[in-house]
Amino acid sequence: MLELKNITFNAEDEGQSIGIVRDVSLTVEDNKFVVITGPNGGGKSTLAKIVAGIIKNTSGQIFFDGEDITEKSITERARMGIGFAFQQPVRFKGMTVLDILRIAAGRTLSVSEACDYLSEVGLCAKDYIDREINASLSGGELKRIEIATVLARDVKLALFDEPEAGIDLWSFNNLIRIFENMRKDRHGRSIIVISHQERILNIADEIVVIADGKIAKQGSRDIILPEITGTENATNICHKMV
Repeated sequence: MLELKNITFNAEDEGQSIGIVRDVSLTVEDNKFVVITGPNGGGKSTLAKIVAGIIKNTSGQIFFDGEDITEKSITERARMGIGFAFQQPVRFKGMTVLDILRIAAGRTLSVSEACDYLSEVGLCAKDYIDREINASLSGGELKRIEIATVLARDVKLALFDEPEAGIDLWSFNNLIRIFENMRKDRHGRSIIVISHQERILNIADEIVVIADGKIAKQGSRDIILPEITGTENATNICHKMV
């Protein structure tokens, strides 16, 4: 279980302190698929990076499985089972797909095991297992390979920061299928996705709307989704939900 208590993050801009995340408290239970949405610049991605340990919060506490991880590094959090997938996956010249899956798993995966993870994200393993993680791969291919590394790590909490960014419609359709499968076969894993996409919102257990650094709405999909897609006020809160 993830618990955020009064999380605040202030950034410095020309000598002034700007509140990006403001006193956010949130609990994500085990085995939940949670989508965090809201207007651009509202603090969603910053909050995800705070949970992963990429950004250090200014104040507040973070608990994971009952342990205070506020002062733990990104590496320590990763070892505890927190995984993070960036908007733009990192490219590694000279490193193959098999190499990165083995690094993610923390052991020498067999080729057969690595192929199983690639198959889970809809990639034909024989076409990718020896490919380099470089410019020859499309954005959609990189996204799916990154998700495969999250699966290989067998994380307890998977964080995805706008996974739909920079991919084409065909790749997005595949991405939806992957998330649908992850939701059905979670093995106790909690999933948090930062997204504006209604199709991703539609498979959430819970939706959290963040605007101006604060939680504006939160609750079950059945309650929140109609509110943010069916009223003028909600449309304003979730401006540019595309």
